[in-house]
Amino acid sequence: MPRHVSATVVGVTDVGEDDRIARRLRELGFVDGEPVKVVAVGPVGGEPLLVQVGSTRFALRLREAARVDVVPVDPAG
Repeated sequence: MPRHVSATVVGVTDVGEDDRIARRLRELGFVDGEPVKVVAVGPVGGEPLLVQVGSTRFALRLREAARVDVVPVDPAG
């Protein structure tokens, strides 16, 4: 997802049974319907990503962020 592009979370992908990372992402607010955008990217390999979900910002590794399923928000409304 490019920086500063608004999107909406549609889910988090679980990898295996009792996926602790997916569960933690949901606890942090990456849940269906929440607005999300990438605010900044790190200087080395694009990591970490500074991601804003709702009004809170988190640093995520690329492999963590890849688990968050999003759809872009249509800027025309």
